[in-house]
Amino acid sequence: MVSIIGVGDNTVDCYLHLGKMYPGGNAVNVPVLAHRYGVNASYLGWLAKDQRGNLLIDSLNKEGIDFSHSRIITGENAYCEVNVVDGDRVFGQFSEGVCSQIQLTEADLAFIASHDLVHTSLYSFIEPYIIELHKTSPKVSFDFTSDWDQDYLAQYAKHVDIALLSSHTANLYENRELLAWIASQGPEIVIITGGEQGALVYDGKQYYSQLVVPATNIVDTLGAGDAFAARFLVEYLRKTHLPTALLLAAQSAARTCQYYGAFGYGAPITNNKFIQKKG
Repeated sequence: MVSIIGVGDNTVDCYLHLGKMYPGGNAVNVPVLAHRYGVNASYLGWLAKDQRGNLLIDSLNKEGIDFSHSRIITGENAYCEVNVVDGDRVFGQFSEGVCSQIQLTEADLAFIASHDLVHTSLYSFIEPYIIELHKTSPKVSFDFTSDWDQDYLAQYAKHVDIALLSSHTANLYENRELLAWIASQGPEIVIITGGEQGALVYDGKQYYSQLVVPATNIVDTLGAGDAFAARFLVEYLRKTHLPTALLLAAQSAARTCQYYGAFGYGAPITNNKFIQKKG
């Protein structure tokens, strides 16, 4: 069975309007969801010994994710406030917490390399290790998110095999030249997503597009992008035909919109500083 490991960022999304918090973070969501799609999965990152860190630890245990190389230390776990104001989702205060202190040992790098693919992101504080990861790991997937810029892409795209990013343009299909340029830096597959416009993909030879799969009973879209990425990476490792992999990824993203959080496990917010901001 193929295997995926997420390395780096974790967070707890605090939904102020619901009074609940959910485990998350790109490098957590991808392996958890990939495991649900039928592969072995691990997570390596730094977590705190606090309420939010315990929520993440509990959810990883319940999902059967190997996080034996993660560090659990004293401090504040990463979090992000999410609220809904007049029907619009608004992001509030956030903290990088102990997540930003990540350091990888030789044993960590060897553990990561034992997986078929390592997934990480711009939010993972992994830049000092990206060259080594690319040398030692079979495949590296990197989510450049929406916070990428040309300089960051030029510096790090050469060290990844699958590059994911969010569009900066109103028209998703205006990104063809960007995708070709990123692919010229080294990645074999480049995926750019544009919300309701779907995804545009370039494999170094041709472009593929994937429309959004309509979802029913939508309650939360926050985890859709990570679900798309997780399912695509699983199918990539399974050598699924690329258009089929994209369709399955879009279907998985749609299903994720039917519940809160990227993979559930909501818990009441009991920290007063969050409760006071509710509504």
